[in-house]
Amino acid sequence: MTTNARNAVARRAENVGQVQQAGEQPAQPDLASFVNSMGGELARAVPKHLTGDRIARIALTSLRTTRHLPECTLESFAGALMSCAQLGLEPGGPAGEAYLLPFFNRKKGVYEVQLVIGYQGMVKLFWQSPMARHLDAQAVKENDHFEYEYGLNPKLEHRPARGNRGQTIAYYAVATMTNGGAGFVVMFPNDIEEIRKRSKAKDDGPWLTDYDAMAKKTCIRQLFKTLPKSSELARAVAHDETVRIDRSLDAIDAAPEWIPGETVERPELTAGATGEPTE
Repeated sequence: MTTNARNAVARRAENVGQVQQAGEQPAQPDLASFVNSMGGELARAVPKHLTGDRIARIALTSLRTTRHLPECTLESFAGALMSCAQLGLEPGGPAGEAYLLPFFNRKKGVYEVQLVIGYQGMVKLFWQSPMARHLDAQAVKENDHFEYEYGLNPKLEHRPARGNRGQTIAYYAVATMTNGGAGFVVMFPNDIEEIRKRSKAKDDGPWLTDYDAMAKKTCIRQLFKTLPKSSELARAVAHDETVRIDRSLDAIDAAPEWIPGETVERPELTAGATGEPTE
C-alpha cells in the first residue's frame, strides 16, 4: 500500500477515535467503554418496562458478535442506542425488536450505525397504542385458499392448507382499531423484493437471517401508512433504517439522516494512477 493510501486509511480511522493499519482488529474496548458511560442517559430515556442497563448489555453483546460494528462512529452508535431507549426496543438479542447494523458511509468515509426495527418491534409498538385492537401478518402459500378484494367492499380470506402448503406466493398484514376502523395490505414476492433492494440493509442483518419476518414487517409498514399511529409508532417508522447522530432526548422528533451510497463492507483501497485510493 502506498503512503497516500495509508494516509487515507488513517484519516478514516480518526473518525472513530483511533488510527488503524490494514489488517488490525478494531479497538472494541474503547466503544464498549463509551456504551457503559451512557448508562445515565439511557436510564433517563427508557420507558418503565425497560432499563438502560439492559440496553447497554445487549449493545455490548452486539459489539462482540457483529462484524464492523466496533468500527462505527461514536455519534451514530449513541444515536441508535438512544432511539432504542426512547422507543422501548431491545437493540438485538432473541426478541428481534431492533438491530444495530454497520454501514460504510462513502460520503463521510466512515462506518455508521443504522437502526433497523424488526417485525417484533413494529408489532410491539402497535400494541402500545390505546386504539389497537387486532394486528396480524401472514405468508400465503400456493396451496392455501386465498382471496382478496380492494375497493368499496374490501374482502380478505385466507385459509391455510393442511399438510404441504407449497411455496410462498404472497404476504399480507391486517389490523383493526378500537374505533371500528380496519385495513389490510397484500404484497407479492416481487413487491417485497423491490422494497428490499431499496433497503440499506438489503444483504445483511434480518433480511439475511429472517426474511419472512422482514417481509411481514414490510407489509405492516405499508399498512401503517393508512392507520392512525401513536407518537411512538410514528417515531419508529420515521427512524427505521436511518442513522441518528444526535443523542439528545428531543432528537427523536427530528428528521433522521439517510446514508448515501453505503455498503456493508468497506471498499478495498487500491492505488490509482495518481497514487490516491480509489473505490
